[in-house]
Amino acid sequence: MAASSFFLNRHLKLSFCVFLLCLSGTAVAQLSSTYYLLSCPLALSVIEAEVVTAVSSEPRMGASLLRLHFHDCFVQGCDASVLLDDTANFTGEKTAFPNNNSLRGFDVIDNIKYKLEQLCPGVVSCADILAVAARDSVYALGGPHWEVRLGRKDSTNASFSDANKDLPAPFLNLSSLITAFANKGFSQQEMVALSGSHTIGMAACRMFRNRIYNDTNIESSFQTSEQAVCPALGGDGNLAFFDATNNGNSFDNLYYQNLVNQKGLLHSDQELFNGGGTDSLVQDYARDSSLFFHDFADAMIKMSELTPLTAPNGQVRTDCRKIN
Repeated sequence: MAASSFFLNRHLKLSFCVFLLCLSGTAVAQLSSTYYLLSCPLALSVIEAEVVTAVSSEPRMGASLLRLHFHDCFVQGCDASVLLDDTANFTGEKTAFPNNNSLRGFDVIDNIKYKLEQLCPGVVSCADILAVAARDSVYALGGPHWEVRLGRKDSTNASFSDANKDLPAPFLNLSSLITAFANKGFSQQEMVALSGSHTIGMAACRMFRNRIYNDTNIESSFQTSEQAVCPALGGDGNLAFFDATNNGNSFDNLYYQNLVNQKGLLHSDQELFNGGGTDSLVQDYARDSSLFFHDFADAMIKMSELTPLTAPNGQVRTDCRKIN
């Protein structure tokens, strides 16, 4: 009798654990690559066309759209909360330290949303637009292509405090970076792969001044050239390419080669190759662009599905900047 009770209790506990796992995966399970096949069959084509136009006009915009998606997903999941303007009821995420006077691409998202609302009113979410636009931006700049599963809904709130807390800062050391990414469920390998997004785009002087004036693990000619862009005092908004080799306009593995040569622009970049546990990963990606592309795409798929809102939760905003 005691033995049968033991096995019954054990079975119930296991069943309960499986139930919880099913609950945690329910939102992701609702996502599908064919989500808009019937309700808005031209949605992906519209997004791609607008992204290609924007990136062709200004290659830096590709990095900006990719960053928008990253900064969205790392704060309360991939729910387009990053797009919300401040209201009387809450302070949004746009003015948080990692985002203030830094995030760009809102107008491109607005243009995409406007065209989709004309085509399929109230169907395509802003969160899905961000996920697809990030993928199309990388591909437009020569990077990998991956399948984006769709069906996210948009949040009705945003979190200024979470944006300040959850987004990795450019001055973090390796252990803090590992913790920040682990808190979102990412391995060290996935963290290093996602960091390769810094092969495109630019950073403001205030984000790398301390590195180029105080760090010692920096190549001397690179240090001198960056100090010409970013003075010790003033010029906080002056911009420098993450990868000056290609002016940040080509998605490739040169970012990792720069790290090996101590030419990482941010302190947090160079921390990935500074005698720590991620050195070998950086060297692998520096040698093999195909490996980087593969691992980056896999990590982006995982990031794009961080705790998404799905029906019946959330909404499809008609204007990405405000709730309906």
